[in-house]
Amino acid sequence: MSVTIKDVAKAVGVAPSTVSRTLQDHPSISLETKERVRKAMDRLGYVPNASAQNLANKYSNTIGVILPEITTKDRRSNPFYLEVITAMNEEARKQKVTIAIASGETQTELLENVQLMYRQKRVDGFVMLYVQENDLVLDYLVANNVPCTIIGNPYRYNNESNCVDNDNQLLGRTATQHLIDKGHERIVFVTNNDQENFFKERYGGYVKAMSQNQLAPIDYFCLKQPTDYLVFEEYLKAERPTGCIAIDDMFAMRLIQMVNLFGFSVPDDISVISFNNSIFTTLIHPYITSLDIHAELLGKTALEEFLIQLKDEQAMKKRVIIPHTLIENETVRDLT
Repeated sequence: MSVTIKDVAKAVGVAPSTVSRTLQDHPSISLETKERVRKAMDRLGYVPNASAQNLANKYSNTIGVILPEITTKDRRSNPFYLEVITAMNEEARKQKVTIAIASGETQTELLENVQLMYRQKRVDGFVMLYVQENDLVLDYLVANNVPCTIIGNPYRYNNESNCVDNDNQLLGRTATQHLIDKGHERIVFVTNNDQENFFKERYGGYVKAMSQNQLAPIDYFCLKQPTDYLVFEEYLKAERPTGCIAIDDMFAMRLIQMVNLFGFSVPDDISVISFNNSIFTTLIHPYITSLDIHAELLGKTALEEFLIQLKDEQAMKKRVIIPHTLIENETVRDLT
């Protein structure tokens, strides 16, 4: 049977309210009484009820971290989320707060988890690690004025949102310009995800860079179904592009294996550049040239910005941009 506040109060000879105030380090309780109460707690093995304390305090000192619904194996194993959460956890330790993960197999399940965590005051608010269109979770957070910082650029509520992001259009332009500077003119953008905002912005950057260099951009290839791969193989053999831009490192690794199966060599026949500079860039040879989006800095900054907004309700919502770095490895051939 668990030890209660009443048990501690009886052992010390004080009222239960005195024990409760001791837990809150209330100044109305003398240091001597606090010491007696704390010793009794240790002796009896009393464990404070965190949920009950949170209801009594203004802050729970816990930040909810919302993952996207886990709909695919790629999302479940994407190192981006691990890197961001690790950085957030480290920063939370420095700020003397904790983080709690909200996840779900579907958006409805994810929304229910978020609502429960906030209603029970288990968290002070949330950092969202994703952006998607028509998002029920973001709708709930905005409608209920729940403190929130988003990693990414939302489709709606831009003026009401606190965001930390990369300039994804600039990322797309930088990747494309790097290939062009290396002498490539026939460049194609390849992805396995054409729904999220970061893809649309990166592809937009590709189109802009191609146009600025008087080169003709082409429609992107989205490879999801077996028939998509057949169409892409036909395109490679007919048009012979010399450069491919992959949506991220995980997909770039798969893309390199795929073009090898089609009879092409990377980078001798086709150069590949991608985004994130994750662990996948050095898992196989040739090492993948990639744009480092500094996931750790995204996570650290998102947590910092959340705490600023939480403690100052008058703080202006803002969008913080994290710069990127080009990491040149072995998958881009210099044609100049």
